[in-house]
Amino acid sequence: MKHSDWLWDVHSECDACIGHRSIYLTFDDGPHPLCTPQILNLLAEHRVPATFFVIGTYALGQPELIQRMVAEGHEVGNHTMTHPDLSRCGFDEVQREIFDANAAIMMACPQASVRHLRAPYGSWTEEVFAASAIAELAAIKWSVDPRDWSCPGVDTIVDAVLESAKPGAIVRLHDGFPPDELVAVSGAGLRDQTVTAVSRLIPALLERGFQIRSLPHFD
Repeated sequence: MKHSDWLWDVHSECDACIGHRSIYLTFDDGPHPLCTPQILNLLAEHRVPATFFVIGTYALGQPELIQRMVAEGHEVGNHTMTHPDLSRCGFDEVQREIFDANAAIMMACPQASVRHLRAPYGSWTEEVFAASAIAELAAIKWSVDPRDWSCPGVDTIVDAVLESAKPGAIVRLHDGFPPDELVAVSGAGLRDQTVTAVSRLIPALLERGFQIRSLPHFD
């Protein structure tokens, strides 16, 4: 493997599914007791699946939400145990963050099948990719990022996704906050913009002929 060859194995789109007009909604930084149920309710209302990249410490604290995700047909992905910037971590710490999160998800819901890893902040390095391969997790980035985490406004989120939507696209949204940001937010209005945007995005994408799916298993 050449020094940069591993970059080609971090998936930002699902090329194999382009012919099926599939698009993938993914949610980072949950589960959150207020935000995640709202997102799950919308997905259930429209009968579409998604992929949730969960933080291990939150999975341990909200096992019923992990169980609900699995029961309702969603994919549960690994977003590390505590959401550090893995590019600043040694290899042993990277492995510990990934494996501990896997264990936390399985403790919350033994029926879960964890297949995907998304590095916090999209910080992929050769060491992070190697650790994901050791854990037998597909490395996932994204191709559509409306920056909903910055609360830019519902219209901005919706327009950004629809303008960039194409078959095989992986959309990155958020149903929670990293641990180091929770002190700066209150319980009210945590992800209201994202929730409202998703309520508009799902029917809009379906009307455009997209099939909304959870991420497939990458070989």
